[in-house]
Amino acid sequence: MTRPPLAGVHHVKIPVTDLPRSVSWYERVFGFRTTFEFPDDDGVVRGVGGKVPGFGDTLVAFRENPAAAQGCKGFDPFGFAVRDRADIEAWAQYLDRLKIPRSPVIDASVGWLLVFNDPDGLELHLYSWEEHGIDQSGRTGYGRPVLQTEAGA
Repeated sequence: MTRPPLAGVHHVKIPVTDLPRSVSWYERVFGFRTTFEFPDDDGVVRGVGGKVPGFGDTLVAFRENPAAAQGCKGFDPFGFAVRDRADIEAWAQYLDRLKIPRSPVIDASVGWLLVFNDPDGLELHLYSWEEHGIDQSGRTGYGRPVLQTEAGA
């Protein structure tokens, strides 16, 4: 049986405890722009969706869900891509200007990484497409290549 094709990632939904606070933060940091609202049965808007420049066609949604937001605290469900180390360094300076605490630039599994948290403690990663060429495969917690067999390729 032939598997039908996928066409990318449609949206990423992020649970938050305070919708206006989170939307304001993502607007300030990433340029998020709301294009949809999702009112509940009582008419109160507890979710929004929209676009982040550089995120392609993938939509980003925020939904008030305090329990889920608490459960995701410290977790990194996705990573934002940047081109190279120069972009990582530019983001580090940008976050410093915004007074957002961040990690140092990290030599991650294959590229450079910058880590910081959103208002609910969701761990956000900026990861470079450019590879640094450092073999991290022997380090605990770092990725290592998996050999593909013909059946698994």
